[in-house]
Amino acid sequence: MTKKVIVKLLVCALLCAAAVTELSAQPPADSGQNPGARGGFGAGVGGFRGGGGGRRGGFGQPAVPVGPPAPVPAEVAQPRPTPQELTKLNADFKQFLASSPDADLLTKYPNLTVAPKNNNAIVPTSGGVRGPRHQAFVETAKNGDFDILFEGDSITDWWQQQPPNGGAEVFKKYFGDQKVANFAVAGDTTQGLLWGLQDGEGKGHKPKVIMLMIGTNNTGGNTGAEIAEGVGADVAEMRKDFPDAKILLLAIFPRGSGPNDANRRKNEEANKIIAKLDDGQHVFFKNINDKFLDSDGKLIGFRGDNLHPTAVGYEAWGATVAPILKDMLK
Repeated sequence: MTKKVIVKLLVCALLCAAAVTELSAQPPADSGQNPGARGGFGAGVGGFRGGGGGRRGGFGQPAVPVGPPAPVPAEVAQPRPTPQELTKLNADFKQFLASSPDADLLTKYPNLTVAPKNNNAIVPTSGGVRGPRHQAFVETAKNGDFDILFEGDSITDWWQQQPPNGGAEVFKKYFGDQKVANFAVAGDTTQGLLWGLQDGEGKGHKPKVIMLMIGTNNTGGNTGAEIAEGVGADVAEMRKDFPDAKILLLAIFPRGSGPNDANRRKNEEANKIIAKLDDGQHVFFKNINDKFLDSDGKLIGFRGDNLHPTAVGYEAWGATVAPILKDMLK
């Protein structure tokens, strides 16, 4: 590869990186099914409402980044260059470009620099799919009475949908005698959940136990390592908001038609990293994905979209985690 080609590739990469835009949560594959299902959770406020909806932008509300990137636990933080390393890299880059046949590009684009890619999975993002339900969650957080908090995206949200696809009946079977609030939102991402917690959903009532699974909606625009940082940022925020709570951190569920599905592989990469967040005291990582896979890596108990569980999948999920959550309440 010639020096001229290398320079052009570097310039192209820098321009592409500068053009990266904020990722909104992907819409759930079948958000039109059973919209607004309530599922018999007793109180009808905030997190006790059902899912559905979840279209891109939250019924017209744009997703807007809010504030700086959140802190990321060291266990999942990805290596990034120091300011000193960036300074040296940029000096070398400018020197290299100035001596190349394409030196005129440096004059045309004087602000070109080498910079690490920003991870939008750790930047709290308001509005989006969480926006329309956010205030109800805040009210439940202020005035609700619950011991267990469910957090996540549509996979967790649809514990509140009726069979054959939803988990409402399974919920009654395994959690009907527990006080549970469900703040999961179909289509949400790590950054949407982060904003919700920071904007009031993490204030007020303190749950004793949290079940968290988030990240599958980040696969469209983030790497596995970036997703892991996003999950880590959410866990760190929960540890700050709910210092006495125990967090059951679930591995992101498998998805796709088989083991080579690109998004499944991203989730698996993220799962290997977020497992390091288990401290045996406040955060407990659990991978139950084998409950949903046959010997060929095909999904068991999932809808035709290869993403969301059916009542069969919720049964396997509930049977596995209910004893764990109840033991964590002790």
